[in-house]
Amino acid sequence: MTVMEPVTVGYVPTRRSNFSVEAALHYKEEIADQIKKFPIRLVDIEDINEEGLLLCQSDVPKVIKKMKEQDVDALFFPHCNFGCEGAIGQVAAALRVPVLLYGPQDDAPDETGMRTRDSQCGLFASGKVMRRHNVTFSYITNVSPTDDVFLRGFERFIRAAEVVKTMKHIRVLQIGPRPCDFLSVMANESELMEKFGIEVFPISLMELELEMERIRREEKDKLEEVSCFISRAYTGPGAERTGPRETLAAMKLAVQSFADRYLCNCACIQCWAAMQEKLDIYPCAVNSMLADEGFPVACETDINGAVSAMLIQAAAGNRIPHFLADLTVRHPEKENVELLWHCGAFPSAFAKDKKNCRITEAWDGNPQCGNCAWELQNGDITVCRFDGDHGEYSLFLGEGKGIDGPYCRGTYVWFEVNDWPAWEHKLVKGPYIHHVAGTYGRVADVLYEACRYIPGLRADPAYPSDIELERRLRS
Repeated sequence: MTVMEPVTVGYVPTRRSNFSVEAALHYKEEIADQIKKFPIRLVDIEDINEEGLLLCQSDVPKVIKKMKEQDVDALFFPHCNFGCEGAIGQVAAALRVPVLLYGPQDDAPDETGMRTRDSQCGLFASGKVMRRHNVTFSYITNVSPTDDVFLRGFERFIRAAEVVKTMKHIRVLQIGPRPCDFLSVMANESELMEKFGIEVFPISLMELELEMERIRREEKDKLEEVSCFISRAYTGPGAERTGPRETLAAMKLAVQSFADRYLCNCACIQCWAAMQEKLDIYPCAVNSMLADEGFPVACETDINGAVSAMLIQAAAGNRIPHFLADLTVRHPEKENVELLWHCGAFPSAFAKDKKNCRITEAWDGNPQCGNCAWELQNGDITVCRFDGDHGEYSLFLGEGKGIDGPYCRGTYVWFEVNDWPAWEHKLVKGPYIHHVAGTYGRVADVLYEACRYIPGLRADPAYPSDIELERRLRS
């Protein structure tokens, strides 16, 4: 996987003056100890005042200045007692990043009958103030900092923040125009930039070929290194041919070269049919290798497919790769099972049998090489599709599991869901197509929560439902 910068979280614990200072300081440290276990960069306010707690109105400008200078991706406001709702509301309104509210469950009244914190009470006030400021926020139920509800909730929030951060920085390398017959993958480039800041950098297949030729001349050591890597997996027909291995290696390096040049973090490619006529290969193996490295490459010049892959990879914490699949055919015997398939673009990291991953001739019998052949592993899978039309965008979400099924050429997994006919109707009625991005694990709740922070993007879950996802967010 490509190393990604961790999410930067502004840690702004708060208290109110007429409650126990000692209790507030204790919980400030206890909560910090728990969240430091997560892969984040933490920016605290220890240098703002002696307590490291937001209490005074006079500290608000200093906190805002520090959080802006540190370019935080999210803000966390633990209420170590009742808290100062006015101060945190001003900080949140100034930063306009994902916000998390939480307070540790209150202790019993002491022997005199006095309450020491009233954290829950303060959270009710803070929620209202956030609404007054038009600040979108997340909330974790009032439980102990060591409770699984808090730990799961915090991890979900930072992953949602990672999705939001990713959405703000998507730059798509477009290699060639879409195939003529694929009207379904059309995307509105100007809308993507205007609504979401997504930039597209188009190059032609001729430019790709010229860069490959330059690499053959000038970067022979790199070419040999990638070619040797490919040869270790290249066990299908045509293994004795040197050309395909070198061509695939040159193409991988060329895509990476253009990505570096234009600072792109994903791509889409016109994978057929001009490429086969000109280069005598299919690029599926290149797409697969780049997917293993955390760099999505969508087939058939599917710009929105590349965006979908970026979002679902971020939802998984950018710790495991993604795969881009066709929704292809229904299982011949099982009502709720669908084939997730493509010619060979799936990452080998998800292969059921990694020792038998093969780069082969084309899945349709075409003699050109470059397709891949392996089945993906069983287990929990989440899929999503970012798409839109008529100026409205939504994110299709769904969870199911990979199961055993009939053999199929190419890369594939049979995907079992709760109610496939319901999924099918939702997908056909749109604004979606037959391409989805997938990853292993259950991350629909992360994507669902992230959509709340992305203006102009509506979450559209198939399973779990909105009600079930809201229940998961509470538990």
